[in-house]
Amino acid sequence: MVNWIWLGMMVISVGFAAVNGRVQEVTEAAFGGAQTGVTVCIGLISILVFWLGLMRIAEQAGLVQKLARLVAPLVRKLFPDVPPDHAAFGYILSNMSANLLGLGNAATPMGIKAMQELQKLNPTSDTATPAMCTLLALNTASITLIPTTMIAVRMNFGSAHPTDIVASTLLATIVSTGAAILADRWYRKRDRLPPIPLQPSGQSKGG
Repeated sequence: MVNWIWLGMMVISVGFAAVNGRVQEVTEAAFGGAQTGVTVCIGLISILVFWLGLMRIAEQAGLVQKLARLVAPLVRKLFPDVPPDHAAFGYILSNMSANLLGLGNAATPMGIKAMQELQKLNPTSDTATPAMCTLLALNTASITLIPTTMIAVRMNFGSAHPTDIVASTLLATIVSTGAAILADRWYRKRDRLPPIPLQPSGQSKGG
């Protein structure tokens, strides 16, 4: 579906450019965007390698494990239907710890592994469980202490103060995570409510 959406956007853009006689501008913008994308990716490599190296050092020093143990009680409450000794629980903790440090690229493999393990607990293979929905919501709106990727992008584009977004990012992710948790709790409670019995259409309220 996403491929069809992108294809439609490109066809519409080229069509409007042809009608308005601006095909050359669209061509230049396309090649310019591709060049910028490659430049940004190359610029991100050094920053990501640096932070991933720090993450590896923190992991070897036991800091990631301590962070995981610190958030473990909260995670157990957020995932009450996942056994604490299940493999999925460890991957969930690793995913959340990496997201807290702003290492989305490191968090993604752990999130995928967590989903695969949660699928083993899923009685219906074609429907997501509440735990899987909770993980997706938290992974998308995770609290970020250090927005590593965005800092790298700002540095790559010559920002004078690339770390100025730390406080605003922390506040925004706290709000988004809180909203995600509230929505998750509401849907869980709603699904546990017993169905309301329907009154037969031929029966009047007065008997």
